[in-house]
Amino acid sequence: MIDIKNLSYAVDGVNILHNISVQIPKGGITALVGSNGAGKSTLFSHIARLETIQQGQITIDGMDISHTPNRDMAKLIAILRQDNVIASRITVEKMLMFGRYPYHQGHPKVEDYEIVESTLKQFQLDALRERFITDLSGGQRQRVMVAMVFCQTTDYLLLDEPLNNLDMYHSKQLMKQLRQIADDYQRTIVMVLHDVNYASAYADYMIGMKNGEVLLQGAPAALLTEDNLNNLFGVKAPVVEVNGHKMVMHYL
Repeated sequence: MIDIKNLSYAVDGVNILHNISVQIPKGGITALVGSNGAGKSTLFSHIARLETIQQGQITIDGMDISHTPNRDMAKLIAILRQDNVIASRITVEKMLMFGRYPYHQGHPKVEDYEIVESTLKQFQLDALRERFITDLSGGQRQRVMVAMVFCQTTDYLLLDEPLNNLDMYHSKQLMKQLRQIADDYQRTIVMVLHDVNYASAYADYMIGMKNGEVLLQGAPAALLTEDNLNNLFGVKAPVVEVNGHKMVMHYL
């Protein structure tokens, strides 16, 4: 479980996060949603230890992230940042092996090669294994980065907008893969999503943020109402049920 207590954060005197206290359950998929500037990525960055905590506390499975050594945290959480930029000439296969670094420390073992091999197949990257990351399309590169995170075999996967640069087909395929990873490997996946419909279709838990505060939290089926959407996004849109999931018709 990720336990966030009284978390506040300000930049140049401007409050970005306001006294947030929330628990993210262990297991399954939790989606952080909200409009632009709501504080989703800032909260994510604190959980991922990409920002220094100014006020408050975050623990993951009882470990205070501010005082746990980096090497220990690297075996507990794996992170996909929104601004991943790969400038070096590194192949897809080597990128996935890089995800194993907290374990092999530069000296891969049989287990590391086996995990990389199975991940290449699971994410449909086998044909790209020798391609350089810089030569891939944006969608292909994003899949490689998510696969690299998965290779770390951590209990927690933290993904900041994993659907960036993905078309409709690959967005759906990735969300189905993440759902399978959460179910079959008992992983906890926390992701920032812009599309609440993906959260409704694949997430177990949803946290809605607005103006640096947690406005809503709970199961998507309970949260996705017209009133809640209006409060969270300022958008009046009908909510319909499709295959047992609530979908927001905000396109018209």
